[in-house]
Amino acid sequence: MNEADLTDIIRRAFAEDLPDITSEAIFASADRGSARFLVKADGIIAGLATIEAVFRTLDPSAEITMNARDGDAVTAGDIAAEVKASVIALLSGERTALNLMQRASGIATLTRRYVDAVAGTSAKIYDTRKTAPGLRALDKYAVKAGGGENHRIGLHDMFLVKNNHIDRAGSITAAVQRIRARQMPQKIMVEVRDMRELDQALSLTPDFILLDNMDLDQLREAVARSHALTMARVPLEASGGITLETVRAVAETGVDRISVGALTHSVTALDISMRVQ
Repeated sequence: MNEADLTDIIRRAFAEDLPDITSEAIFASADRGSARFLVKADGIIAGLATIEAVFRTLDPSAEITMNARDGDAVTAGDIAAEVKASVIALLSGERTALNLMQRASGIATLTRRYVDAVAGTSAKIYDTRKTAPGLRALDKYAVKAGGGENHRIGLHDMFLVKNNHIDRAGSITAAVQRIRARQMPQKIMVEVRDMRELDQALSLTPDFILLDNMDLDQLREAVARSHALTMARVPLEASGGITLETVRAVAETGVDRISVGALTHSVTALDISMRVQ
């Protein structure tokens, strides 16, 4: 995650939360203290940079020690980071730092479970645009920390022709031809719902084909058709309702990519607390 994205996230979080009238009423600006970030559940840590961004914004003299790196496996009882700063800064920044790091770590933890579940197959796990508004950069960074891959970042960096585009344009062919007439550099992905649409998409050789809500038999047939109908096989992506219990079977059909909206839209935060010493 680049520094500009993180700075913007922190700025908006502080705009919602500060000033901390309680801490400012109780403590003097010269009071200094230390705090530890205690991991309370096993998982994958991510978003550690939020600690530094939060506390250096509130107290440029803050001293921060990282005891882990994003993507590391952590266990309950680990101290992920330690901060020495003004007491007001510690208490004012606590919730912002925890909210962001807990969310990022929850995403990374779930992503790693999906990645581990398909280990040994050729399939890779991808996220979607089903992210928290305003936190997409953090959410997608966390997926990478967990070993997953990023799908398009927004509506601007890849053409994704979905069912509503197809129905309104009249056909996959019509939609793709209109896109190609623009002569733009972005890659093209086409979503298909059945074998008829798959054959039409394959004849156009887009960069990727998204297999929407297909069962295992349909996925296997799609892979076979792709091999049979194209010289250079178009990469296939399975999507729609895929869970940890089903992802292995989906991967074993031979698809190249599996996109999972639950990585970011159904986050369970990793339990982390900040303890002021």
